[in-house]
Amino acid sequence: MLPRGRPRALGAAALLLLLAVGFFLFGGDLEYGRLRGAASLDGELTRDHNRSACLPLRSLLPKCELLHVAIVCAGYNSSRDVVTLVKSMLFYRKNPLHLHLVTDEVARNILETLFHTWMVPAVRVSFYNTSKFQSQVSWIPNTHYSGLYGLLKLVLPDALPPDLARVIVLDTDVTFASDIAELWAFFAHFSDKQMIGLVENQSNWYLGNLWKNHRPWPALGRGFNTGVILLWLDRLRQAGWEQMWKVTARRLLLTLSSTSLADQDIFNAVIKEHPGLVLLLPCLWNVQLSDHTLAERCYSEASDLKVSGPGGWGEMRDSCSLPPPHRHPPRAQVIHWNSPKKLRVKNKDVEFFRNLHLTFLEYDGNLLRRELFGCPSQPPPQAEQVRQSPLPWSWEGPALLSSGRPQLGSSSLAPQRQRALAHLDEEDACFEFQQQRLTVHRVHLTFLPLDLLPSELHDVTLVAQLSVDRLQMLEALCSHWPGPMSLALYLTDAEAQQFLRFVEASKVLSARSNVAYHVVYREGPLYPVNHLRNVALAQARTSHVFLSDIDFLPAYSLYNYLRASIEQLDLSSQRKTALVVPAFESLHYRLSFPTSKAELLALLDAGSLHTFRYDVWPQGHTPTDYARWREAQAPYQVQWAADYEPYVVVPRECPRYDSRFVGFGWNKVAHIVELDAQEYEFLVLPEAFTIHMPHAPSLDISRFRSSPAYRDCLHALKDEFHQDLSRHYGAAALKYLTALQRSRSST
Repeated sequence: MLPRGRPRALGAAALLLLLAVGFFLFGGDLEYGRLRGAASLDGELTRDHNRSACLPLRSLLPKCELLHVAIVCAGYNSSRDVVTLVKSMLFYRKNPLHLHLVTDEVARNILETLFHTWMVPAVRVSFYNTSKFQSQVSWIPNTHYSGLYGLLKLVLPDALPPDLARVIVLDTDVTFASDIAELWAFFAHFSDKQMIGLVENQSNWYLGNLWKNHRPWPALGRGFNTGVILLWLDRLRQAGWEQMWKVTARRLLLTLSSTSLADQDIFNAVIKEHPGLVLLLPCLWNVQLSDHTLAERCYSEASDLKVSGPGGWGEMRDSCSLPPPHRHPPRAQVIHWNSPKKLRVKNKDVEFFRNLHLTFLEYDGNLLRRELFGCPSQPPPQAEQVRQSPLPWSWEGPALLSSGRPQLGSSSLAPQRQRALAHLDEEDACFEFQQQRLTVHRVHLTFLPLDLLPSELHDVTLVAQLSVDRLQMLEALCSHWPGPMSLALYLTDAEAQQFLRFVEASKVLSARSNVAYHVVYREGPLYPVNHLRNVALAQARTSHVFLSDIDFLPAYSLYNYLRASIEQLDLSSQRKTALVVPAFESLHYRLSFPTSKAELLALLDAGSLHTFRYDVWPQGHTPTDYARWREAQAPYQVQWAADYEPYVVVPRECPRYDSRFVGFGWNKVAHIVELDAQEYEFLVLPEAFTIHMPHAPSLDISRFRSSPAYRDCLHALKDEFHQDLSRHYGAAALKYLTALQRSRSST
């Protein structure tokens, strides 16, 4: 189902416009994808290798054939790169895909969650742990920036399932500009002895003339680049590939100290000794934008040829059988940013290539959830699903009722979700609430690198959520809270890149390595505040969590004070205690932030500070008993009351938030109700405080205050929530229902 909304439609239109520009700049045809241009840059390779330059492509492929793609991915940054690569593949593809991802634990946690929540039809994902194969390559010295993981493509014939015969292998830094099925079709042109399909290396690296005393590994002519590989796996296994490359590598390492280009050096050395293994692919399928690139020869020389005749650009022709005036100019099919400089490399057409890459980087991934035309979408087999068990935050309804509810986080339930959405009544006043309940948001965990220290028994993680209009509050929060944080950000794909640039440009934020940022991609009309909290809460790694909001600044000493309090009160993770942090607010954008309780009380008496929401929602914090807090020297217990919503420190295993509450209203109240229902005791800390800083109101608050329908839908949701409580707790839940009825008139 295609998501609605004018901004997404405009984004799709912008992408199509950019692709149209590329069409006229580089020529070619997005639909037919005929091969155009020579396979070799300068004809140094043999005629036998060049014979692949004039082959028909996609027309040889059976409709709906499953294509297999393998990618080695490790770490946080590579996980982001994979997303852009996959977007470019999904945009053009017309076939089902099976992604084989060789990952470390970091990348697996990120990508497993991402694909589970993305729910792209006709995409299967399998994971393979790099730790199982690292010993096979760890003996090879490698100076390439990819490190150990840059060698793992050598072991793919053994790492991938033994019944998998063919696979396309991709680096994470490539971007597709055409249907991957056209690349897959080259498997039909392998001879009986060919096992590896590669594009010629587009630099003089292997010719050894780049600088004095340059000693590259041996290669056939200009050599081959391994950013894009076609592997005929069963043939490689039968030929003893593992023994072949290991013998070659060990012999050459006697005279060469290390590999400079990781697996590529060893692939080339093997091919030098066994040239019959390789099928030379046209250079357009791996346009390499490296430091010493000759990639312009691949596409630019023929791009000046003019197309004449009735067919023009769109007519399907055999480009190799026609005389030059009628040939289609070659068009880059895969762009490979194979340089540490990445998008900053020099190339006369780099601006176009960069814009294409950036377009996919910011492209709304929700638009790629479309079903394949003419290819039925089948749920993947049990063994190939990304994850069968529900994610911690994928349930609908209160945390106390999470067991037994249908899960909407699985890709196999995507058709069920679409049918449910189709049956919603758009004329219903609560349509937006119902729509948001059925929405499954893509989640990209740990969007930026994270380096958490080993967690101590009494450590605390600050948990909060925010949207793009609250980014400016992050720096101040980091200056107040030195401890670990888990933050969920509600962003579009384009805003996620804006956030990335914001962090990189900030000295404060870029210096912090213990802040986990989790991107939840925007979809739907209402702000999924409790879902965001659940995402951040589920990723906390400490024994306790401080459940805060992004517009609050904690006392400078709060982090250390909380850790000491948890230890002194002997609060194990099994003890049901909620430590209340009294909340205050400032009405001034410039505040001399108090460094102690005494300073805060002075500001409170002077009218520069107030108890939080004292004028609009006093019942939210009145049970904290601020008068008692002024004089308190030790923690004191308070009782739950209707509409109580304090900011609390609780064990990490506390109940999750009710994700049915979206937008503004009662989202924290419902969570405190659940804490009380599960018999948590509330202890107010005498030296703790947090202060709300002023900011412009959110759109949801404005809608709530101006729309009776919004308030009516919220009241209906409260009733549903209390009915669930009653079913679970019976008579014990009567106090919550009575409190709701008392508070409704004052809401």
